[in-house]
Amino acid sequence: MNSENYCRIAEAIRYISANFKTQPSLEEVAAHVGLSYFHFQRIFTEWAGISPKKFLQFLTIAELKKELQNTTNLIEAAELVGLSAQSRVYDLFVKIEAVTPQEFKTAGAGIEISYGFHETPFGECFIAHTLKGICALNFTEGNREEVLQEFSQNWGNALLKEDNASTKSIAQKLFYEPLQNHQFNLFLKGTPFQIKVWEALLKIPFGSVTSYSSIASAIGNNSAMRAVGSAVGANPVAFLIPCHRVIRTEGVIGNYHWGSERKSAMLGWERARI
Repeated sequence: MNSENYCRIAEAIRYISANFKTQPSLEEVAAHVGLSYFHFQRIFTEWAGISPKKFLQFLTIAELKKELQNTTNLIEAAELVGLSAQSRVYDLFVKIEAVTPQEFKTAGAGIEISYGFHETPFGECFIAHTLKGICALNFTEGNREEVLQEFSQNWGNALLKEDNASTKSIAQKLFYEPLQNHQFNLFLKGTPFQIKVWEALLKIPFGSVTSYSSIASAIGNNSAMRAVGSAVGANPVAFLIPCHRVIRTEGVIGNYHWGSERKSAMLGWERARI
């Protein structure tokens, strides 16, 4: 699916979220995004794999609250691995390696980083990786220069080179092939606390959600919800470290670094596949 169609779906989600009290019809939503009802239904179903109506049911507060109860205990959720190929937890095939204090201090001096831009079901993304692993995945929102500049500031002394060929295979494996068939290595800059939170996020099953309080409990610090929220927001690797699966306790989707509409799209897209 091209970015134009994803943008229409994201706008539809935004419109429905803003007008949920009036329960707009699909005809009304289609008109809002400039499509006929049948065209909107077709491209939405092609993208999500299910109808818009069913997709939106997955994102209701009642449904999300029910799912929160199912994944309150991340350890128990991890033990459910094997019931479905899609429910496998990410820590089975994603490994995090933190940069060393020296690498952090020198802003990546001596490290070569390849990067590229690629289409995904959720819009264009920026991917960067080193020989040690993926170090960034961001959604560009059409602002390639801004995304690259921000990344360059974080890795100011690293050697950056554009290499779409090397990052294309990462995008293909991540967004278009069964994830459990691949091993992903991440090479991340973060505090020990942030790394701990990101590792906890990897244990949230595909298509499920959990709360900030559950993540705090999983890392053994029930009083650290605010700090957990900050660490979740600082996640440098979208989708692969699934911070989009963390919602508020009352079942509300909440904020997301790359936009709440994209967060909703990711959650619905995953749930449609299980």
